[in-house]
Amino acid sequence: MPLPDPGPLIGGVPVIPVLTIERVRDAVPLARALAAGGLAVIEVTLRTDAALDAMRAIASELPDVVVGAGTVVKDADIEAAIAAGASYLVSPGTPERLADALARASVPVIPGCATVGEAMALAARGFAVLKFFPAEASGGVAWLKSIAGPLSALRFCPTGGIDMTNAAAYLALPNVVSIGGSWVAPKEAVASGDFEKITSLARAASALRRQRRLS
Repeated sequence: MPLPDPGPLIGGVPVIPVLTIERVRDAVPLARALAAGGLAVIEVTLRTDAALDAMRAIASELPDVVVGAGTVVKDADIEAAIAAGASYLVSPGTPERLADALARASVPVIPGCATVGEAMALAARGFAVLKFFPAEASGGVAWLKSIAGPLSALRFCPTGGIDMTNAAAYLALPNVVSIGGSWVAPKEAVASGDFEKITSLARAASALRRQRRLS
């Protein structure tokens, strides 16, 4: 049976905000600000004690926002994230045991890879959309261009070292579904409650989609 395809979930936005939320009270206003700027698909990383409660709050209060769980690194993260309302899962890398568990998940998965061999192994398991991480450190746009021929069936969501200075170059690639980035939600803006700034950054990131269509 084919694995759930994350493409329809993440393909509607050019940029997926990658969020490390320290305080649960920031979760809903942060997600609301991003959605107001056109980025209604977000990834909450499981790097903080607040992450699961933050996801739960967003999923409960903002049904129009698609919230996923990032930094899924062990089997237990899968069940916990889905229980908290995650609509999709993302891993930074995908060792064999984690790949087995992710293949059994009830929601779409974007497993992480950094090499051609890792991408091929994940493709063999049935994963069609992969996270390329850390993108810039692992070859960036040049890597994605070079594997487009031999791995033509795979699509990618590159993350790591991407911001407004290089986002358009990634989005111009046919094998890129969307990109992930944290620049749209600066830590200082979240900490100070400057959600207007976050909406402005999200609006600029969302406009990349229109530029791509016009190019």
